[in-house]
Amino acid sequence: MKKVLLIIGVLVFVVVVIFITVSFAKSPILVTNTENHGNSTILTKNMKISSIAFGNNTRIPVKYTCNGQDINPPLQFVGVPQDAKSLVLIVDDPDAPMGTWVHWVVYNIEPSVKQVNEKSVPQGGIEAKTSVGKPSYSGPCPPSGTHRYFFKVYALDTTLVFERRDQVDKRLVEEKMKGHVIDQAEMIGLYSQQK
Repeated sequence: MKKVLLIIGVLVFVVVVIFITVSFAKSPILVTNTENHGNSTILTKNMKISSIAFGNNTRIPVKYTCNGQDINPPLQFVGVPQDAKSLVLIVDDPDAPMGTWVHWVVYNIEPSVKQVNEKSVPQGGIEAKTSVGKPSYSGPCPPSGTHRYFFKVYALDTTLVFERRDQVDKRLVEEKMKGHVIDQAEMIGLYSQQK
């Protein structure tokens, strides 16, 4: 009889452990983003960013680079949290020889925005200064080799306010974002100069 009870006890324990594991797997995962937002805790599970012009980790068409029309590619956002107050879009190149090169920063995008058309600023969005010193999109233009271009979208629980909008750049936007990111997504485009 003791063996039967012991076996039943072990089975109950295993079932409880499996139930707890499955429950946690279905819930959003809390992660710490130390790269851009210090110790702020963010949800990174539901949002997605994509483009009909290129796939994740594939080549960005010439049209959207310095060798083409130098216009922003079309983008789509899905899974934006319902309680988001604004979105931030950042495009940068960590492979640039002088350090990360910022190609586009747009903040205070309406959280209802589902897509960004090519050659356009997302609804409600305010462009910040990039590495070329002006608030506009500048396409990939690597001096050599294949570079990675990170297209990142952040959902915030607030809108961002700056005293001097003409001075706003990626660094200031990321500082203001600290503690306000509730979800994020990214995709990577690749580009090298044509030979």
